[in-house]
Amino acid sequence: MATITDAADPAALQYVLDRLAIQDVIVRYALGQDLHENGDDAVHEQWDLVFAPDAVLDYRAGGAAPDVDYRSLIATMRRPGGTMSGLDNWQHFQGFATVDIDGDTATARTQHLHTHSGTTDGRAWNLMQTGFFVDRLERRPQGWRIVHRTLEILWMQTFPAT
Repeated sequence: MATITDAADPAALQYVLDRLAIQDVIVRYALGQDLHENGDDAVHEQWDLVFAPDAVLDYRAGGAAPDVDYRSLIATMRRPGGTMSGLDNWQHFQGFATVDIDGDTATARTQHLHTHSGTTDGRAWNLMQTGFFVDRLERRPQGWRIVHRTLEILWMQTFPAT
């Protein structure tokens, strides 16, 4: 595994370039969530750049079916009556990932803080979720893509908005 100990080493330069590309993939996931409204299929545009077409997602910690593809996850969240349909606002923050690169494969672990707000029966509320994404990535002809993602939730809290 290359590290950045010797900037003149071509392997170290490739490591930095790969790591930056992987960080962009991870952040693009959150942008896909945040830049689009319920019912807006444009989230696919971002997530097509995040996930490999054959990617498998394990979001059981968040109540999703096991081992779904990202298009199914989008449908579960964004369709009328979906898990995000009761939300008025949201924002997804991704921390810096720890990344281990081995040739054309990599693993990453990224902290996240997801914030949501909604209204139920005239009462405003907020939801915060913290945890990690654990990703396996591959370098594909189109660039780095996530091939497997596991959602780990550390804690989640719902509280009234004031």
